[in-house]
Amino acid sequence: MNKKLVRISQRREQLIAQAAVQRTALAHQVEPLRSTLSLVDRAVSIVHYVKQHPAIAIGATALLGTLRLNRAGKWLQRGWGAFLVARNLRNWLLKN
Repeated sequence: MNKKLVRISQRREQLIAQAAVQRTALAHQVEPLRSTLSLVDRAVSIVHYVKQHPAIAIGATALLGTLRLNRAGKWLQRGWGAFLVARNLRNWLLKN
């Protein structure tokens, strides 16, 4: 029984050391993505905020519709289309 406990203890130490090495390697690999991920995080938080306050989206849409900004309208159309495609793709992937 004592040999078994020693073996388990040694294995535990090996696994802890291996996990530390993997955490360090992962941190080095993720570092170049940090700025991109922070930008994505900001975009997600903006989307959540707008979801909680839909009047902002309605007001912005009404303002752009009133001003008839062609360039902005085209970009809004493209963005809305991309949003719908991404949402449908996400729903499809979650089902499968």
